[in-house]
Amino acid sequence: MGPRSVIDYALVRRATLTDLHAGRVSQHEVCDANPYLLRAARHHGEPTSKSCPVCHAGDPQHPKPSDPLVHVTYSYGDELGSTAGRAWASSDLPELAARFSDLQIYVVEVCVSCGWNHLVTTYTIGTGDPPVRRSARRAAPDGS
Repeated sequence: MGPRSVIDYALVRRATLTDLHAGRVSQHEVCDANPYLLRAARHHGEPTSKSCPVCHAGDPQHPKPSDPLVHVTYSYGDELGSTAGRAWASSDLPELAARFSDLQIYVVEVCVSCGWNHLVTTYTIGTGDPPVRRSARRAAPDGS
């Protein structure tokens, strides 16, 4: 089963960049990546073919090209337990979709050069079946 409940945030991204270029928001406000997000981007991010829309990192025409934008993919869901919120490679998602009933996936684009970050898309994966619940242990009869 493919992704469900897909939400694309391209219009929000475009509006944010329009506000930045019009001076309604500062670069400091949009380049505010959390240190944990930057660490995830460096170690788990998957490179894209896009350059940063703020600092133009990754643009070969730019005087000082550096790494392009990366996508960091996070998963959340009750069935994940302590691994909820973990960054995953996109190649791991089909296996997760087959193992769990409903997982929410968040894809964030990140520039490690300037800290630009924006939610790209969210969607749900999984079998869609109700989660299997473990039965509670029964107490021993008390003899009364």
